[in-house]
Amino acid sequence: MTTVATNAELSVDELKALLKLQQEAFLAEGPPSADVRRNRLDRLLAAVLGSADELAEALSTDFGNRPVAFTLGTEIATSIHMVKHLQANLEDWMQPIEYPNDFLPTTVDVDPLGVVGVVGPWNFPITLVVHPAAEAIAAGNRVMIKFSDGDVRTGEVFAKAIAKHFDPSEVAVVLGGVELSAAFSALPFNHLMFTGSPGVGKLVQKAAAENLTPVTLELGGKNPVVVGHDADLSEAAVRIAGSRLANGGQFCLGPDYVFVPRANMDAFVDKTRQAFINFFPGYATNPGVTSVINERNFDRITGLVHDAVTKGAKAVLGVPEGDLAAVADRTTRRIPPTILLDVTDDMRVAEEEIFGPVIVVFPYDDITEAIAYVNERPSPLAAYWYGDDSDDFRAFRRRTASGGIARNDFAVQIFQPDVPFGGIGQSGMGAYHGKAGFDTFSHKRAITTSQLPVPYSIQSVTFSKEGLAQIHQMIASALDEVTARLK
Repeated sequence: MTTVATNAELSVDELKALLKLQQEAFLAEGPPSADVRRNRLDRLLAAVLGSADELAEALSTDFGNRPVAFTLGTEIATSIHMVKHLQANLEDWMQPIEYPNDFLPTTVDVDPLGVVGVVGPWNFPITLVVHPAAEAIAAGNRVMIKFSDGDVRTGEVFAKAIAKHFDPSEVAVVLGGVELSAAFSALPFNHLMFTGSPGVGKLVQKAAAENLTPVTLELGGKNPVVVGHDADLSEAAVRIAGSRLANGGQFCLGPDYVFVPRANMDAFVDKTRQAFINFFPGYATNPGVTSVINERNFDRITGLVHDAVTKGAKAVLGVPEGDLAAVADRTTRRIPPTILLDVTDDMRVAEEEIFGPVIVVFPYDDITEAIAYVNERPSPLAAYWYGDDSDDFRAFRRRTASGGIARNDFAVQIFQPDVPFGGIGQSGMGAYHGKAGFDTFSHKRAITTSQLPVPYSIQSVTFSKEGLAQIHQMIASALDEVTARLK
């Protein structure tokens, strides 16, 4: 069976046949042993590591320019520890859980679901399919991966690497565009994992709902940053500038806007601008700069800046005066690092996720202003705080909602192997990473053995006079307790 679409997309019937192949193989095998799961994880790691340089080169070509070292560090090497962690712990995680009870002893089996579908994004196309696929494999499942159509060359390399190490009944990769993605999302998987934009996430969930397929959605959002009154301003500016430039700003965890104490606004803007300059001197030709993925996104980002400036915002460019990079270049798809000031709600940049090397800065006097602004918008995937564990930080933590919070650094909340990673509201649902991912792709099935004497069984209690009297007595006693507490 062909599982990799290169010159043509798979048909809907071919997708269904691939799913059926995996379903039948899963049922024939039953829950795989720990050794089988470790072997599959080894093969997944071998596929990624064995094609590391080819994947990095292909991804740089797909982007226009993306530093090979960045890809090797963020998309390839990160798989090593992640897989080893799963291999070291999966045997413990898959053990039945015992709930002792004199009358109703229960065992909960931790079972694989069956076939898991994984749909990946274009911005980190390797790690964001490998990571959930590995956790699904660790939990004992078969996996079908829909690779992003935004990284065509990388998808070809990745699909061949997986096909070299896996029979399609175990793990398979399919490639294709929008129509294939829609058909993939509509398949009756046992679970579907999607990483991407909120807009596409809604379509994925709608398609999955036709089969009542459970979904985990890892989406984006306008991630806020607050620089506390007690923060080290220089350090905060450098870290925020660096985080906005990571992957050319094309990062679901990247900061979109910053609240800075009003008295520190000018100093913060100056320090952030200088940090931008220091990170990538000669920005227009610096090989360390990641290009915007395509012309459509280039036009969208520059359009956000143009709309804001036209409506009264001030743009501060993070390049030296007279630098060639001061002008966005559609040919190389490089946009100069930009700080936007005086942004108002009628500007598109106030509502749309930027996903590029542009950041908005607002002044604040009291933390309640920042809290109110964040709460008026959909909950983000991440929030950032620079400063001490102060009363202001605790108020921000307690009164806002986000997928996670990092303090005094960028994206560090994703590096603890068993800490659940996921969004809330518009930024996603469900969680994965380590044990959380293993649990997401597992079904916990309870097996309870009744040792109740016959007079106390549910059937007898429900219909006997003595049982009815006992229930009335229980209700009356509980009502007395509640009424006493409410006085």
